[in-house]
Amino acid sequence: MFDELSQRFEDAVKNLRGQGSISESNVDGALKEVRRALLEADVSLPVVKDFVDEVRKKALGTEVVRGISPDQKFIQVVHEQLVDTMGGENAPLAAGGKPGEPSVVLMAGLQGAGKTTATAKLGLHLKEQGRKALLVGADVYRPAAIDQLKTLGGQIGVEVFSLGTDAKPEAIAAAGIEKAKAEGFDTVLVDTAGRLQIDESMMEEMVRIREACSPDEVLLVVDSMIGQEAAELTRAFHDQVGITGAVLTKLDGDSRGGAALSIRKVSGAPIKFIGTGEKVEALQPFHPERMASRILGMGDVLTLVEKAQKEVELADVAKMQQKLQEATFDFSDFVQQMRLIKRMGSLGGLMKLIPGMNKIDDGMLKQGEEQLKKIEAMISSMTEAERRDPDLLAANPSRRRRIASGSGHTSADVDKVLQNFQQMRGFMQQMTRGGGMPGMGGFPGMGGGFPGMPGMGGMPGMGGPGRGGGGMPKAPKPAKKRKGFGEL
Repeated sequence: MFDELSQRFEDAVKNLRGQGSISESNVDGALKEVRRALLEADVSLPVVKDFVDEVRKKALGTEVVRGISPDQKFIQVVHEQLVDTMGGENAPLAAGGKPGEPSVVLMAGLQGAGKTTATAKLGLHLKEQGRKALLVGADVYRPAAIDQLKTLGGQIGVEVFSLGTDAKPEAIAAAGIEKAKAEGFDTVLVDTAGRLQIDESMMEEMVRIREACSPDEVLLVVDSMIGQEAAELTRAFHDQVGITGAVLTKLDGDSRGGAALSIRKVSGAPIKFIGTGEKVEALQPFHPERMASRILGMGDVLTLVEKAQKEVELADVAKMQQKLQEATFDFSDFVQQMRLIKRMGSLGGLMKLIPGMNKIDDGMLKQGEEQLKKIEAMISSMTEAERRDPDLLAANPSRRRRIASGSGHTSADVDKVLQNFQQMRGFMQQMTRGGGMPGMGGFPGMGGGFPGMPGMGGMPGMGGPGRGGGGMPKAPKPAKKRKGFGEL
């Protein structure tokens, strides 16, 4: 989502490489690139001006200490200013009002921003935190809006309440809150109607709904694809209705980042959550510091670890760690790990959370995902015994021919997968004994390595560490100590 912006910031830093200090003369070129980067990302012009002015002031007023180059210091200043522009720190949901009464969250927004889906996503997020949420369908205008909410609620196991399309939205909201009080729900999420534009009748209805349910939060769902208009929209809602925060959707698409960088500064309302995909699980709390790191190509390890911890059971981690150490990791385990990665998100999205991996070409990542699908097809054509004991395949060419025929591939493809799998098992055994992924030092709380994703130590058919393999090529090495993709 921030690829072009990240590249522009990198171009800006080039102006300071090899310089002895940060000065008026050399910082001007860097700031011109920063300004161009922000404008091309569709950041609001006043925000761009303030951003560049603040970076200039901080950069020129900073001493470059020994061992830190001017370009590194400049990146630090830019990172700090990005964090400040986006709000400084995470803004969590309000805890709620009186004891024994549910916390009420009113969801607002324009039509097409993904408001109903965002409501369900937030319901799932709260459920995973151990809270009991009730979704209230108060969008009585859009065809099938209530049905959509009920469908999503059924998928995530969160109850949905509505009085149909004949009742007034404010009456539905009030009735939903009464139900929540009577049945012990601790949170109510009210999905209201969107509009094609901001109009007086829409705002008046939102005011009535707000008065009827006295919400603890009013969250405006904003489509990040509309760029700096997102900030103006947020301010307009805030001025007329009063909002407490924003949910930024579609950040996994072609968004250039302008909305994320503009909303807080222009509207004063914090971004509380971001939508990172179409799946109902694709909602994350917004952390300005983590987003700033992604924009500057530094990755986001904390989010990656949170994704893994959410999907991996500690008992499974210990079991997998032992299998890796004993080199008894089999094809069934490999498929399990591939499916785990899929649940965590796309391979491309995960890779770009790893520091330095933002340089990996999207075509290369797509090639890798296609290769994994082929491998999974071959494993699906194996018997249970063959999956548990890959040595059966090594000793019997007829088994490999049967698997090739059943999966629609050649015997050479199966031979290569088997060869690379055996190499990978040896490599993973060495890696786990060494205490974690090469160059990554292990992830906190994950047993010294990242056992939730052992397949990434050199996936079959993708060219293990330092080897060929006829699969996915290695990524370019953007830093001296950085490993290629096949070596993760």
